[in-house]
Amino acid sequence: MVMRFMLKRKIPWFWVAVVLICAAILVNLACILFYSPAVPANTENCKFIKWVDFTVTEEVMEQTMKLDIDSQKAGVKLDWVDLIAYLAAKYGGNFKRFKSSDLDTVVEKLQAGTPMLELTKDMKYYDYYREAYGAVLDNLVGNYKIQTTESLEKGTVEYEEKYGLKAYSPIAYGYSFAHYDDFGNPRNYGFRRNHLGHDLMGSIGTPIIAVESGVVEEMGWNRFGGWRVGIRSFDGKRFYYYAHMRKNRPYHADLKKGAVVKAGDVIGYLGMTGYSNTENVNGMNVPHLHFGMQLIFDPSQAEGANEIWIDTYQLVSFLEHHKSPVERNDDTKEYYRKYAFIDPSVEALNGKIPQFATP
Repeated sequence: MVMRFMLKRKIPWFWVAVVLICAAILVNLACILFYSPAVPANTENCKFIKWVDFTVTEEVMEQTMKLDIDSQKAGVKLDWVDLIAYLAAKYGGNFKRFKSSDLDTVVEKLQAGTPMLELTKDMKYYDYYREAYGAVLDNLVGNYKIQTTESLEKGTVEYEEKYGLKAYSPIAYGYSFAHYDDFGNPRNYGFRRNHLGHDLMGSIGTPIIAVESGVVEEMGWNRFGGWRVGIRSFDGKRFYYYAHMRKNRPYHADLKKGAVVKAGDVIGYLGMTGYSNTENVNGMNVPHLHFGMQLIFDPSQAEGANEIWIDTYQLVSFLEHHKSPVERNDDTKEYYRKYAFIDPSVEALNGKIPQFATP
């Protein structure tokens, strides 16, 4: 993936690289470390987060989410992102230091009535981690309604209310993929750069799933990502990028730019397009989905040198346990989600499409 700023302009790539590097140096010298646990700054013009290193492990996400879910019927409700932020502040963001006993200790204190505000009053960077990791994880767990298996078998639609993980793996249920942590690896097509996404190796035609409910913000061809889709979360903080989709028929027939999609919906099909100036060309060597997440704390970060892309390897591993079952319509050859789903965040829109500020 390359920055969205680059993908929309027909400028010689050497000069694009030079301009962006210079811009990054000038803009970020004063601000890039603001809100950073390593070197805090107090710059009046830099009041939003400039950088996030998402290091939370699958294990930590699993344990904290379970505590959150189990606590919903208890006296003290726990918030999994609060717990993760507490651990991050304790470890300085290094989750290799994680011990379950540390999590048990803070949970015991919370359940005994000590508020998180009191527990974190001497943690200098708790607020940073809560905002930074909240930008990644907020709205992935919550209330939702899902069609019951019994009603599906009867051909009716009846729902059961649940609380839990309502985000999905980007790969549909019943389809396998291989992956490893490739974030930051070098890429050379066009110009040398770092890989700002996560590649999931799979079979051509595998249904690709919307991880979270949101608005289709980008859709179409570019020379790097081939056929791709960009979906923005309703709070505007997460931009999900799906690239290298299938040649000739990359998208689900219902997908439209500006439309709302629900978590678990089929949005397209895995392929190997891209790395070509000519549209609709398989330029990749191996079929795969490039999946990326960009964080946006300020409109100035939507495009250009200030974009924040995070490593999603651990997140994809975490979501792999929650895949959306799909079924094929033999007449249209399209795949659809199998179980009807109601997301309260979609209902809260009341039919209005969120509008996001531009730089």
